[in-house]
Amino acid sequence: MTLQFQADVDLRPYNTFGLAARAAHFCRLDDLADLPSLLAHPLYRQGPVLWLGGGSNLLLTRDYPGLVIKVALTGIRLLREDRGHVIVEAAAGENWHDFVLHTLEQGWYGLENLSLIPGTVGASPVQNIGAYGVEVKDHLHEVVCAQLDRDGAPLVLSNADCRFGYRDSVFKHEAAGRLLVIAVRFRLSRHASLRTGYGDIARQLADDGITAPTPSDVSRAVIAIRQSKLPDPAMLGNAGSFFKNPVVSAAQAEQLLATHPQLPHYPAADGRVKLAAGWLIDQCGLKGYRDGDAGVHAKQALVLVNYGEASGAQLHALARKVQEAVRERFGVALEPEPLIL
Repeated sequence: MTLQFQADVDLRPYNTFGLAARAAHFCRLDDLADLPSLLAHPLYRQGPVLWLGGGSNLLLTRDYPGLVIKVALTGIRLLREDRGHVIVEAAAGENWHDFVLHTLEQGWYGLENLSLIPGTVGASPVQNIGAYGVEVKDHLHEVVCAQLDRDGAPLVLSNADCRFGYRDSVFKHEAAGRLLVIAVRFRLSRHASLRTGYGDIARQLADDGITAPTPSDVSRAVIAIRQSKLPDPAMLGNAGSFFKNPVVSAAQAEQLLATHPQLPHYPAADGRVKLAAGWLIDQCGLKGYRDGDAGVHAKQALVLVNYGEASGAQLHALARKVQEAVRERFGVALEPEPLIL
């Protein structure tokens, strides 16, 4: 397929906030064979360049002055299998939720708790997406990358090479702008090992009358929970959870729990404690807060929403207001999840 470059392109269809930003130039990468030509093109070389997946982790506060590249690589293939496990590879442009459902249909288990997370497969290791006690790193085998500074030469990273942390990976640091994720390989099990003790999953299963759940039952429970709390971007612009759950020292958590014993908290790495950002925001009285068309969702305080014609700058200002309120009341710093441009 020949690359097609467009000028002055509306980015509203390419970001789930539905923000009316424009790209000076735009193209789609549908075929990996086109990557060398793309990297040699004057529009790419003169920059700046924004690689775009599903646009579900992005806040555009202005027009983009360079080239926006939509990664639209597709394809799923089984690489290896034995009696207990499979290694399956999905191209970066595959829809994440559709891929999760595909694995369950094939009898490949492990990703069921990550159902209905918006975005693409290629973004999953960058953010180390996670939900309900499971993170991508728990089931990721390898990441296939293109080295952008070496004419797109392939490079395969192991799980350890990705240096995963909470909503973090090597792709956000020294690999940013140097490595492009083109496919992700997962090691999934043929035997269910369910995680139902986190969040509302057990309650949802009980409400559904399910006493011996399958992985597909867990997936459906997660979907129901998410749909009850999180707005559909097709109906109300948003980027999912806008803030990471803050991780604080054990001493700071102890101080906070002494005065706020209802604060939801979970053990984190290195003896630290993860706090529920949504609860902190709610306690500041900001759940349901609205300033023009920029708002905090009425059902989930972690989610910022665009009620129609909010600008990226307005949503960014609202995010700063939320951060300041939580810092003033609890002494806790909230970090945004989305990339803010």
